[in-house]
Amino acid sequence: MHCIPPEPDFGAGQLAEQAVWNQLKAGLPDDVVLAHSVQVRNGSAEHEIDILVLWPGVGMAAIEVKGGLVTLEQGQWYQSGGKENKHRLLDPIAQSQGSLHGFRKWIEGQLGSKLSNRFAYMAAFPYSRVPQEWVKSGSPRALILDEHDCKSPTEKIRHAIETEGGATSPLAAKFMVRIIPHLEGNLEQADTSSAGQTEIEDEQNHLTIRQKVLLSATRSLPRIKFTGGAGSGKTWLAVEKARLLSKQGKRVGLFCYNKGLGMYLQRQVAPWKSAKPTFTGEFHEYVRSLGVPDGIGQAYFDVDMPTKLKELALTMPGAEKFDAVIVDEAQDFAPLWWEALRGCLKNPDTAEIYAFMDDGQDVYNRWANEDSIRDLLPIHIDENLRNTKRIAATFKSFAEDGFTPRGSTGLPVRRVQCSSEDALDVADSCVDALIDEGWTNNQIALLTTNSRHPIHREYFDEDTIVEYWQEFHADEAEFYGHVLGFKGLERSAVILCVNGFKDMTRAAELLYVGLSRARCLLVIVGDGELLREVGGNQLDGVLSRSQQWVPPTE
Repeated sequence: MHCIPPEPDFGAGQLAEQAVWNQLKAGLPDDVVLAHSVQVRNGSAEHEIDILVLWPGVGMAAIEVKGGLVTLEQGQWYQSGGKENKHRLLDPIAQSQGSLHGFRKWIEGQLGSKLSNRFAYMAAFPYSRVPQEWVKSGSPRALILDEHDCKSPTEKIRHAIETEGGATSPLAAKFMVRIIPHLEGNLEQADTSSAGQTEIEDEQNHLTIRQKVLLSATRSLPRIKFTGGAGSGKTWLAVEKARLLSKQGKRVGLFCYNKGLGMYLQRQVAPWKSAKPTFTGEFHEYVRSLGVPDGIGQAYFDVDMPTKLKELALTMPGAEKFDAVIVDEAQDFAPLWWEALRGCLKNPDTAEIYAFMDDGQDVYNRWANEDSIRDLLPIHIDENLRNTKRIAATFKSFAEDGFTPRGSTGLPVRRVQCSSEDALDVADSCVDALIDEGWTNNQIALLTTNSRHPIHREYFDEDTIVEYWQEFHADEAEFYGHVLGFKGLERSAVILCVNGFKDMTRAAELLYVGLSRARCLLVIVGDGELLREVGGNQLDGVLSRSQQWVPPTE
């Protein structure tokens, strides 16, 4: 027998419906369809058919079920489990009649054709007795199933449909098949690896927002170094701190080093309708905005440019200086940059300074010592909130002591074994495979650890770098980048293409960054021996338990 649903969840107040359902299921032919609790809306009127019977070759019946003792006194129906809780009841037959008409009108609209088969409305009282000779105008005894009738209901239902069903045509099996989908209302979801991941990311966002309590608890401390591992919500905290300080009317500088992260920060503050930071973006862009020109070579940007800013700060009007400075990914800042920023504070000795950093991600090797921020009070952020636990396990050995994943378990990490020379081609196949699985283009990032992906090289020069990052933040297509440029950023699915390392002394930091950029799915492509050399035994152990994957190719 086809039951909708297959196993109804009868609540404590539906014992009578359960009793009738069980008797119908046991007594009616196997080709009958039974549907429980069919909700119907007819205009503003709402109805419910407790049990709907679709009987091929016979017709249909809508059955209203009433438990307890059902009585009728001077035209008023009552229901009780005893004299103490006797209460008024709407006419069960009229209820069933209204539900039938509502369902008929609705299903005719769905099918685009008239319902011309026999259709009876009935009432079932499984715990009450109704004499066979009982008579009431408008309520034929044939439409009621009492305690005795419910024990063997088949012939009673057939008789009611055939004599009171209001038409001459039986229900055709083919027509019944057309009705069933509208009763089931199946809502299928794609069975892909990407299904359900949006909910996981919403949970991660919720966990991140909870970190706001750290800012509230430390609001009276003017100089703090927030230290936390990847995925601990440091960037969100940096932006939120900038918002809180700006609302207080303070001149705030919100800084970072990477252009991609700088543009992200700018996009976060752009919608703020009231107070905003005085400056948001890259440190060097701020220096340029003051009229300091670009020079040549990395030494110019690490030494000469901050020195010029420090000199410029000596003559800068106080009104143009900052009340507070906030630096995200602060481990990227060279000591001279810190000195120059301090010079841009209204009061370098007492003004507010907040650094958000991860010592393990010193990929530029600028953090030789902490003398430049020695006066900042350290606050540790131990919880990982932005990655699933399976992803967090891959980089746990790189994080500080106390690192605690709080996300959901998530999808298995995928491991694709290949040589460093073949890693780019294999990673390209992974992009296509994920899209075939149902991941959308804008959920995917392919990051390299050594040479850039060919698509990355096409866009990455001084003339197109802004356009390159604008396309990333537009969130419309897959992204091809390098681990170095993706610090502080993330995507739902990341393919980490380990195609070697230019400098093995910095390989561990690069690998740490790359492993931590995915929120829901991490695919690691590359040579196992190289990964073991850089990541050690703990990473090797995690990868041995990962999903060994071979992406399908054309």
